[in-house]
Amino acid sequence: MEYGEKYLTYKGKTVFSKLTKPYFKRYPKDYVENEACFVFVNEGEMAVRAPEVYFDLNKETAVLAKCMNYFFEAFHVQKPKGTGVEVIVVLLYPSFVEELFDFDLSLSAYNLPVDIKQVKVDRLLKNYKESINILLDNPELADENIIKAKLKEFVILLTKSQKFPSKLDFLAGLFSPANVSFKETINQNLYANLTLEELAHLCNMSLSTFKRKFKNVFNDSPKKYIVTKKLEKAATMLKSEGLRVSDVAYKVGFDSISTFNRNFVLKYGKTPSEYRLSYSEK
Repeated sequence: MEYGEKYLTYKGKTVFSKLTKPYFKRYPKDYVENEACFVFVNEGEMAVRAPEVYFDLNKETAVLAKCMNYFFEAFHVQKPKGTGVEVIVVLLYPSFVEELFDFDLSLSAYNLPVDIKQVKVDRLLKNYKESINILLDNPELADENIIKAKLKEFVILLTKSQKFPSKLDFLAGLFSPANVSFKETINQNLYANLTLEELAHLCNMSLSTFKRKFKNVFNDSPKKYIVTKKLEKAATMLKSEGLRVSDVAYKVGFDSISTFNRNFVLKYGKTPSEYRLSYSEK
């Protein structure tokens, strides 16, 4: 697998791209402006971690997202050697779709039920993905008329396959503001192995703004609150589940067994193994 990126532009903006990457732990989807995004998987498997949802992504599924921050993650059991991921991305911009369909998006108040969702890739979408793949590999074929036609085709296919009321409603909903709850984002990702910077990214905040918001909402610092919650869940799992200590550490979001052991002893006065043994003897 050759790593790199190919892309096609329309009026100076990327609308189709093929990105091929080697194994990665976590890769952010950053937005440049108010673009919506659809991602097909060509090769490999991964997961999507968004503010309030987490789901798998493979050749049979895709992701449809409003303008928001999220991460692609490799699976924990995936072995780095010889693995990689290739995706095909479709990017839509409000000004482009209004031009292509002669729509005024402000005429619809429709909002999508979710800000980001997993989409099943049916035969029509598979054929569409392959047609974009061909154009990306042969960019000399992709003149402006072809690109406009493929963008319009995509909107029509998604409107039909996802049963949106109309093309106008689908597009208006896609470009309505993402509704991300700060508290729900923290609770959803509490046991993920995320840095504070990555949590701030999911909340679309700078680190300093994130820390102030966190203190206001949870009445504690992010680091102290998150470590405490992870340790409390670990203690419950050690009492009731037959998992290895290393598996418990991973499941509650510690990046190393030594960090987990050190924090556990500080809170409970015993190592995780000693803590488990003390309960098994009762």
